[in-house]
Formats: sequence, C-alpha cells, structure tokens
Amino acid sequence: MTSQGTHSHELPRAAAESAAGAHSRLASTFARLTRWPLGRWLFARAVCWRAPYFATIGPRFLVVEHGRCEIEIRDRRRVHNHLGTVHAIALCNLAELAAGVMMEATTPRAMRWIPKGMTVEYLKKAAGTMHAVALPACEVEVRERGYEVPVDVEVCDPAGEPVFRARVAMWTSPRSRDRA
Repeated sequence: MTSQGTHSHELPRAAAESAAGAHSRLASTFARLTRWPLGRWLFARAVCWRAPYFATIGPRFLVVEHGRCEIEIRDRRRVHNHLGTVHAIALCNLAELAAGVMMEATTPRAMRWIPKGMTVEYLKKAAGTMHAVALPACEVEVRERGYEVPVDVEVCDPAGEPVFRARVAMWTSPRSRDRA
C-alpha cells in the first residue's frame, strides 16, 4: 500500500500520467506562440516542416487544445480543382491535418497514434475559405492495448454551411516502455 492507502499496482504509471494530465505539449506551445504577432504563422510552419505534405494547403491554425482543433484554408488557386472550387483532396488533407493535430494535443504521452483510415462525405461544392473542426468521438485515454479512436471532422464554407464531413480512424496504442 502507498501512503494514500491505495495499492501501488492499482494505478499503472501510464494511467497515473494520464490522470495527472500528462498530455502533449502541442496545445501549450500553440497558446504560447499565438501571443506573438506571427505566432500562428510560425506554428503552421513548424507543423508543416514536421509533415511537409500539409504545406500544400497552406493551413491557418485557429484553435489547438485538448479535444479540439480548428484550421482554415484560404480560397486560392493552389487548392482549386478544374471547376474553380476547393479540390476534394485538399479537403481530405485538411481533415487529416485537423484530426492529427487534435490527436497530438489530446493523446496522453504514454500513448501514440496513427491514422488507420478515413471515410468522407462531400455535401456540396466547396467555395471560399474552408473552416475545419476536429473532435474525438470518444475519450482518448491510456490503455494497456491498442484501440481505435474515431475523430469527426466537419468542414464549413464562409456561410457556416457544412460542405464536407470526415471520420478519421486513429489507431491509438501504448508507446514502447523505453520511449514513454
């Protein structure tokens, strides 16, 4: 028994870290950087340096916090299709980026995640600046075995109308003990 009267084997180290709020530093880094004039731009550059493909959509991060990520992409030619609207794959990139950054800000340090799959719905033509919101469909917690975390992403046009929805399946599993 410990000094608090509980058995030490009742709460493994990983669960204790989760209970103490030992999450990624990403959300606090975002909050710290956004206090500065070019902080959001610098944050986006850092994320796109780490995952270069996402730079193709020119993301602007609006909210990065535990359980939520909001990103915008501006309406410009580089994300357009032949119809002059935002390309379907640009919307998929936006959804995967929002889901991934939300997971990174939410997942306890004792765990890791990777996208496993994505289902999408194209609701109407996407014109104008796109605004994505990613939210987990269940609690992200420390577990002894891997499990799937569905992340719902909705993308809206400037009028607030949904144009695209995605559910990104994130495989979440314990980090190896030597890296936790």
